Amino acid sequence: MKRNGEICKYHCEIEAGFAIIGGKWKARIIWHIGNEKPRFNALKEALVNVSPRMLAKQLRELERDGLVIRTLHPEIPPRVDYHLTDAGKALIPIFETISTWITEYCPEAADRIE
Repeated sequence: MKRNGEICKYHCEIEAGFAIIGGKWKARIIWHIGNEKPRFNALKEALVNVSPRMLAKQLRELERDGLVIRTLHPEIPPRVDYHLTDAGKALIPIFETISTWITEYCPEAADRIE
């Protein structure tokens, strides 16, 4: 992966993984796409407080990293939807495991979920 024109070096697979899906929005975007094919506005509504600019940026990065596919349908008006690649879909069970872990081992964090 390149950042600012330079190839990033990582110390382990976990660091590399979080470089790809880390941050405030990427995991949530992947989770909300799931097995659906939502349009941009549906994602924006699901992701409270994300700006359109940030959502577009994060979707472009996920597409660049091979986790999301953006499909432009040649209609009037144009329709764009997003879906997960196989690599993106492979993250869903991992996220489900994290969700279960939070509920079982970090109930104080689970209580703060809106």
